[in-house]
Amino acid sequence: MRTRAARLAAHGEPLVIDEVELPEPDKGQLVVEMAYAGVNPVDRYQVLGRVAADAALPRTVGSEGSGTVASPSGGARRVFVNRDALVREGDGLWASHALVRADKLVDVPDGVGLEMAAAMGVAGVTAWRCVTELAKVTPSDRVLVLGASGGVGSIAVSIAHHLGAEVVAQTGSARKADFVGGRGADRVVVAEANTLLDQLAGFVPTVVLDPLGDGYTGAAVEALAPRGRLVLFGTSADGSGTLPLQALYRKAVTILGYGGLIEPEERIRQGVHDCLEALAAGRLEIVIDDVVALEAVNEALERLATRGVEGKLVLDLHE
Repeated sequence: MRTRAARLAAHGEPLVIDEVELPEPDKGQLVVEMAYAGVNPVDRYQVLGRVAADAALPRTVGSEGSGTVASPSGGARRVFVNRDALVREGDGLWASHALVRADKLVDVPDGVGLEMAAAMGVAGVTAWRCVTELAKVTPSDRVLVLGASGGVGSIAVSIAHHLGAEVVAQTGSARKADFVGGRGADRVVVAEANTLLDQLAGFVPTVVLDPLGDGYTGAAVEALAPRGRLVLFGTSADGSGTLPLQALYRKAVTILGYGGLIEPEERIRQGVHDCLEALAAGRLEIVIDDVVALEAVNEALERLATRGVEGKLVLDLHE
């Protein structure tokens, strides 16, 4: 069968919407009629050649999505699909249909929209695992979330809030402050790296969640309480920075890195399941900034690059 897909022909070049041939499913395989797909920084990095630079070209892009398959009992089974479920290694999910291994799908619970489910594999799992597994946030913690208006940051704010922690959320844009506050933050600070400590005004976090890097990471170490935990899961501001080593060792700060790209696929699927259950139970909140047509995928990637997003961007893959 033919499927419409966003294809990468050359790194750094705009994606092209084209039709490609999808093989017929073999034993243990299914064709998912895709509905939505999340748009993530890692997808943009693949387009630029900063991730999976050696993968074959041309190829379909996209790390995660949601859709339906025919149920044996009739009707449609709603599923989440990760890249690891794809039969063709190195392919992606920004397409109207996907050929997948049946045992790699995650069911979407009742009450969770497919557009929200589509954003769980990267942003949801990263936020959930960073807050609950790496930082091990409890009600006694004081949590500083950097980059809190982004896809992961905004979800992390909601998770820490529902766990009962005191949450301060940072954004670099005053126009995003209301959005960030609405995710459950007790206070919002509008600050760049060089003004962060002043803007915290006496708030001493026991946990800092950092997707930014650059000068923000050094400022986070300075801000942390003794024996505090710093969870680093991105470097969207810059991939390098300077750390105040004296503060780091004198405070006995623990630095924890989350590397989703090297996590075993079964742990990611379990994380997706946990996130979807938490979303259905109201213990996690995700905000969809916009749902855009597949034909507008390049504009969506540009919005990520310019930080013009509050929450998550989702592609509409319906034919």
